[in-house]
Amino acid sequence: MLLAFDTSSAAVTVALASPSGELLASSSSVDALRHGELLAPAIADALAKARCGPRDLTRIAVGTGPGPFTGLRVGLVTARTMADVLGIELVGVCSLDIIARGSTVDGPVAVATDARRKEIYWALYDAPAADGSRRRLEGPAVDKPGNVAHVLAGLPVIGRGVTLYSESLQVGALLDAAEFPSAEMLARGVVDGTLPVGAADPLYLRRPDVTMSSGPKSVL
Repeated sequence: MLLAFDTSSAAVTVALASPSGELLASSSSVDALRHGELLAPAIADALAKARCGPRDLTRIAVGTGPGPFTGLRVGLVTARTMADVLGIELVGVCSLDIIARGSTVDGPVAVATDARRKEIYWALYDAPAADGSRRRLEGPAVDKPGNVAHVLAGLPVIGRGVTLYSESLQVGALLDAAEFPSAEMLARGVVDGTLPVGAADPLYLRRPDVTMSSGPKSVL
């Protein structure tokens, strides 16, 4: 049984799937400041809905970002701890890949998510293959929206970033597409092999907003 979750964005999204890919439970909550409070109860609720326990899990898939440091860390630490305690396989998936995989656009597509500081995380993807998978052509990277508008020009752009910065990205009509990664899509893509998996290592792309103090400064 596969447990999938992502905390790389303002959303905390969790899904539980059978080995055949049948979705057993899922939930999503959007609150950029409560990842640590929301994730564990969401996992417990998914297990309860599926009438199973942690020991029934055989695999964990987690979104690796890019995303803000604090929220992303909550998901990765939880995934690593659970996988280690349970002795099961852990895989990581780029969170932008998850959004791209869920797109219904027939051709190439760009994903742009909110990186805060008036920046976006972005990546470019090829048209979907017959199985629905998409090859990442460029990225992930972090930039000011105006600095990459020429790169994304002419492409359908999806994700929270385009909702926030449509004018800077020079995007016309917004697509009716998911703003955040979906744990349901993460679970489905891992089970059927249409999402590339790797190590559960974070894609921060830049230093955290809060850094450790280097010590007291001299007042002399």
